[in-house]
Amino acid sequence: MILKEFSTYIQSRKDEIITGKTTATKILCDWIKLVIKKNPKGHADKIVHTEIMLAENNLGDFFITAKSESGRSLVKALYNFALSYEHYILQKWLDDKTPDDFKK
Repeated sequence: MILKEFSTYIQSRKDEIITGKTTATKILCDWIKLVIKKNPKGHADKIVHTEIMLAENNLGDFFITAKSESGRSLVKALYNFALSYEHYILQKWLDDKTPDDFKK
């Protein structure tokens, strides 16, 4: 259920990945920030509030960490999903390209 919510969010921002404006891990950070900043309404929000902590500095560097062992599994699953989605999107973009498209 949590992966489904994150999946919906990252899919809405796939153009940003394709154009290179952001990465999937930054989108994951944005999503966690959104969930943590609002009052938890559903089960997924409550679980993220309970299991995940996010730290960010003034430069925009961030650190996602878990509050428990189950949270560690959740963070790992979200991170792996973000990376696999980014690879999938970039592979789909690359499918219709030819070597000539990359010549200077």
